[in-house]
Amino acid sequence: MALTLDDVARLAKLARLAPSPAQQATLLSQLNGFFEHVEAMRAVDTRGVAPLYTPLSAVQEVQLRLREDAVTEVDQRELNQRSAPSVEDGLYLVPKVIE
Repeated sequence: MALTLDDVARLAKLARLAPSPAQQATLLSQLNGFFEHVEAMRAVDTRGVAPLYTPLSAVQEVQLRLREDAVTEVDQRELNQRSAPSVEDGLYLVPKVIE
């Protein structure tokens, strides 16, 4: 997938950026380089390779440091909702913005 200068201009507009023509050319080169890396990674056959939860586990035994799944904070919903303009059944009510 190769981008064009028109694609870079469109992306810049969506991001509300105004790069110069020289910057656009640099961005085009960098973005196309990124997509080349993605395509190269897609081409690698990974069937039979188990996923790693950390890259270190490929080279050494890793002990996960997991904390106990316990509640550590008190429920402050009512306190947090005091400043809300409109609340119903513990939910924030907001005006409809999409027709």
